Order: sequence, then C-alpha cells, then structure tokens
Amino acid sequence: MRNITVLGTGVLGSQIVFQTAIHGFPVVAYDINDAAIEAARTRFAELAKVYARELPGATEESAARGLANISYSTDLAEAVANADLVIEAVPENITVKTDTYTRLAAAAPEHTIFATNSSTLLPSDIAPSTGRPDRFLALHFANRVWIHNTAEIMGSPETDPEVFARVVKFAQEIGMVPIEIFKEKAGYLLNSLLVPLLDAAADLVTGGYATPESVDQTWRVGTGSPMGPFQILDVVGLNTAYNIALAAGAPRAEFAAYLKENFIDKGKLGRGTGEGFYTYPAED
Repeated sequence: MRNITVLGTGVLGSQIVFQTAIHGFPVVAYDINDAAIEAARTRFAELAKVYARELPGATEESAARGLANISYSTDLAEAVANADLVIEAVPENITVKTDTYTRLAAAAPEHTIFATNSSTLLPSDIAPSTGRPDRFLALHFANRVWIHNTAEIMGSPETDPEVFARVVKFAQEIGMVPIEIFKEKAGYLLNSLLVPLLDAAADLVTGGYATPESVDQTWRVGTGSPMGPFQILDVVGLNTAYNIALAAGAPRAEFAAYLKENFIDKGKLGRGTGEGFYTYPAED
C-alpha cells in the first residue's frame, strides 16, 4: 500500500494524516468543504511544530517533508481515485459513516482497502455499506498518535486475513504499534478499559457529587496517572464524547445533555479549540 487517503480532518483525522505523511507516504486529506480544509492546513502546520519537538528522531526538516506529502481535496471521487488504503475518520455517528461508505464504495477503485477509525462501532455494523466487506476492517488510533502510538486492528468475520495482515504491516510502517484483536469486541481493547472510567467520572459530575476538577485530581493523585478523565475527554474532543453519549441512549442521556448545554453550544469542544473542561494556551 502506497497511496493513502484519510476522510475527515478533525483533531484525530489530522493526526492520522500527519503520522502517515511524516513516515514518507503521500496522503490525500479529504473533508467536506473548503473551510474544513483551511482549518486542516492550520492543524497540520501546528502538528509539524509538535512533531519536530516531541517525536523522537523528528526534526523541522522531516516535519516539513511530512507537510509536503499532504495534498487536499473536497471531491470524494478525486480524493480516492488512486487510493490503496482509505482511512475513515468522520464523526462517530452510524448514519454519517454508512452514508460515507455508500458514496465511497461507488468512487474507490476495486483494489482499495477501507479502514474505519471508529472507537465504538464494530466493523460488522458498517461492513454492509462498504460494498467490499472482505476488504474492510477497523484501524483505531488513540489521540496524540505520535506518543500514544497504538493501532488497534480488528476485522469482521468477513475480513480477508491477507487484508488484515497488510494493514498490520502498514501500521508498523507509519510508526505505530499494531494491536491485533482476534474477534469483534465493542470498545476494542483501549476503550474497553477507558470507557468505564469516563462513564464513572461523568456520573459523579452529573449526579452532583463532585466537580470535574476534583474528579481529575483524585484520579491523578490516587493512581499517578498524568491526566484525569475530564482532561482525557478534552483531548478526545467533546463533540466525539457527545456523539458517543447520544449513541448510548438512556444510560448516558444526562451526560449528553450536560455536554451540549455547558460546552457544545458554547463552542467549547476541548483541547482542539483551546477550551473544554479546561482552558489551553495556544501551542508555539
């Protein structure tokens, strides 16, 4: 696999693009309109600085080469015309994802492999809309991919084992640690561990037991972890947290409403926008 396309240039989609590009792959960054693409250009410029500073072995020169490997498109057919692999990182909403794959299936070459970065949906939830369930699987990245460089790889019962192996190899080639998951599991491995923590934190706040700051302080001091659950949510992005809470239905409805009223409606979407549960200074 040589030519890579990433659909969606939000916080994590942009990181996937840059992680791939800085490791020498030409990448097409696709999003739905010019405004989204301009926002992506700004993210990539900032990521180039972060990678040069934080990725072992990276330099300003290698980061600049990474930027040069990125091209941009708002035309889906154009974006995937030469793609060997399409990584989808659109909003965590089953309707949005299945609509995207229906259009993608009609536009992409027959040989193209599709991979979803979904953090909660199973490959078999999406596979029927792809038109190629044997060439479709999940490739799940964690935020701050240059540091938290796990790549969880999970197929559906229909995924071709050779396709699975090719994606494992690709993950290694872009500096990730492939985590092979042998059968479908909601939440994969990372989120099977993380989501119960985030849900418990949400219940403590929406139940009126404590503030987000107190919950985070308790977790950091008590476990030695560098971040508390609400700091993690800011990194994940509160739009993503909101969509996941909505999809969960009644058990998480109160938290979804809390996020919408206090953050989403005010444009406070987490670290990516400079403010969420906490306020973040602009990175140099």
